[in-house]
Parts: sequence; structure tokens; C-alpha cells
Amino acid sequence: MSKTDLTAFPVAQRRLRLERQPLELRALKSGLFTGLTWLIAILGSIPLFSVIFMLVSKGGARLDLEALTALPPAGFETGGGFGNAIVGTLVMVGIASAISVPLGILAAIYLGVLGPTSRLAIVSRFVAKTLTGFPSILAGVFTYAVLVVAFGYSALAGGVALAVLMLPTVVLAAEEAMRQVPQRMTDAAYGMGCTRSQVIWKVVLPTALPGVLTGVMLAVAGAAGESAPLLFTALFSNYYLSELMEPTASLSILIYNFSAMPFENQIELAWAASLVLVLIVLVFNILARLVGQPKV
Repeated sequence: MSKTDLTAFPVAQRRLRLERQPLELRALKSGLFTGLTWLIAILGSIPLFSVIFMLVSKGGARLDLEALTALPPAGFETGGGFGNAIVGTLVMVGIASAISVPLGILAAIYLGVLGPTSRLAIVSRFVAKTLTGFPSILAGVFTYAVLVVAFGYSALAGGVALAVLMLPTVVLAAEEAMRQVPQRMTDAAYGMGCTRSQVIWKVVLPTALPGVLTGVMLAVAGAAGESAPLLFTALFSNYYLSELMEPTASLSILIYNFSAMPFENQIELAWAASLVLVLIVLVFNILARLVGQPKV
């Protein structure tokens, strides 16, 4: 239809042809699938909000300064807290980060920049992807055989077990972030006479830093909630950590121990510790979202 023919229709009729008809087949299908999507999303969020509600209602009722700082109580005692478990969790996650983050970034530099198509890179990338689905309890068994048998249960062994779980996530996230660096930026740096090391440290790493930090934060959040590896490595302690080569408490193991006790005080502390652990993981996830946002 030509432009002249369009002008022959009144303006109201032409607008009516462009408006959406509610009984049209496409509109009915769109509304049906939109409603199904919302229904599935609501049904899928019910368990999540149920868990959050239970944590806030039961754990928040017991969460106070004593719970955050005191030592775990004995069976028939009242009061107490899990301050040593918070410290132990943060220390072991810190040890794991100190091991996995430097090694993971260096490995990602090789996989993403230095030799992305080499045979070593292909095999290493495959192994890293396989280890992302590695059962966490096997990391504890491995660390038990390597460290605990020789040196005993310790916070250091727990940190090494968590580092084994964190390393694949850090490697893959950092490599992907480095691959997203525009090729023209590295070409421009080489054109200005920069060496390969200068390009890596001055161009690639600063540009990929938000993505790298996102992977690190997600790995830390996952490691903070692990319990199976710590059963084989750090065990548990009712006291504050004084040195790295001794058993230490952690939030996940404290929740595991207290939730099975027949005492109401310990069960309440387990709920409060669960809420604290969720809040710690939530903080790391929020930080990951913040540092991963592109800067404009």
C-alpha cells in the first residue's frame, strides 16, 4: 500500500489497526505464558522465602551481643554463643583466599593471555571445569591424607581444604574476565612498545579486575558455608583460636553439632548461627554484584 493510500484512512482507523487487540490469538498466548512464568516464579520462591522467614524468626530472636561473642555452652548450660566459630570461619576463609586467589589469577593469566590454545591450557581448563563439580567432602579427605595425618587437625588444614574448592571458581572466573578485555586495547599497548608483562599488569588485569573480584567473592561465599571438608580437617573447638596449627570452630560445624542436641539452648544457638552464616554469604554476594557492575 502506498503512502497516498494510507492517507485515505482516517487517523482513528489507522491508530486502531496498530493497537493491541486483547482477544487476538497472539495476545492470548502472550498473556498465558506470562501468567505461567509468574506462577512458576512464585512457586519456586516459596521455599526460599520460607527458609529466610524461619531463619529470621527463630535465629533473630536469639541473636544478641552475647551470642556473637561468648563461647559455646555445655550441654545443660544456658546462654553462651558462637563467637569463636565466627572467628574460626573468617580465619579459614582468609587462609583459603590467600592460597587460591594468587594461584587462581596466575593460572588465569596463562589460560587467558599467555597460552590460551596450548595443550597445557586445554587440559588445565578441562580439569578446572571438572573440579567445579568436585564433591566438597573429597576435598576434606584429600587434605586429611596430606596434612591432617602428618600434622593433626588445624585451622590451616581447614583453610587448605577450602582453597581446593575455591581455586577452580577463581581460575575460570578470572580467565573469562581476561578474555573480555577488548583486543584493540592490548593491540594498542603493543603498538606503543609495551612488553607482554606490561600489557598484562597495566592493561589486562586492571580492565578485568571487576570480573576477577566477582569470581573471588563468589568463591569466598561458597567456601564460607562448607561443612564437610572441615569435619576432616579443622574438626571443632570450644575455645577461641590461638594458633593456626590447632583445631578450631566454624559456624557450619557448630550448626551441625548443635542442631542434633536435645537441648533447647543449643538448638536456638544453631538457628542464630545459621542466620549469621547466611548474612555473611549475603554480604559477599552483594559485594560481588557491586564490584562486577560495569563502570560508566
